[in-house]
Amino acid sequence: GGRRAPNRQGPCGMTEPATLTCEHVGKHFEEAGQRLEVLKDVNLVVRRGETVAIVGASGSGKTTLLQILGGLDLPSSGVVRIQGQAFAELSDGARGALRNRALGFVYQFHHLLPEFTALENVAMPLLVRRRPVAEAEREARELLERVGLGARLTHRPAQLSGGERQRAAVARALVTRPQLVLADEPTGNLDGNNARGVLELLLELNRELGTSLMIVTHAPELAARMQRVLVLEDGRLTQA
Repeated sequence: GGRRAPNRQGPCGMTEPATLTCEHVGKHFEEAGQRLEVLKDVNLVVRRGETVAIVGASGSGKTTLLQILGGLDLPSSGVVRIQGQAFAELSDGARGALRNRALGFVYQFHHLLPEFTALENVAMPLLVRRRPVAEAEREARELLERVGLGARLTHRPAQLSGGERQRAAVARALVTRPQLVLADEPTGNLDGNNARGVLELLLELNRELGTSLMIVTHAPELAARMQRVLVLEDGRLTQA
């Protein structure tokens, strides 16, 4: 098992809400009259600054779970809360605002917008929040320099290598200083050196910004670097 993060005391001795809680979450799909149970009674608490890996066979529902935890999909039963707020109780607009404020996403494929430069791609989440352009670009530039892309600010994704694109995607996920980064196979299509670089970067920014990190991965060496490893099997989540 991994280390339990302590309950941090906020002002007036109140315990601050966990970054993420997932209570009795289930998800099923109807397919050709068959009910397919993908997730069964999943319970999870992620505290501030904690790092967690979720491992499991292909098709075990890891991506579905991550989408539900990120509010991109709603569970069939149970509740997901980010900083104490339940996604299901929010309107679509409020859910989008909470996602934009509290979460950062990193996918196996970078999902950068091809027509924009690295700098514009990373500044985008801040511009969505109506931050002044100069400020958004300054923060994006700082983070791109941190991830080793200071000389690539005006390059579009097609002009970057795979590793560079993924580092730009990590910078974009972290530019809003989210409470939690959800990463789905973030090193899945990178070679060993680039994969290590992206992982070190995520861990470094986790330590520095106090961002919680949850990574879905097939890679045992990546899972081993997290404080806790959870296994998704037969729709249930258990401690490794």
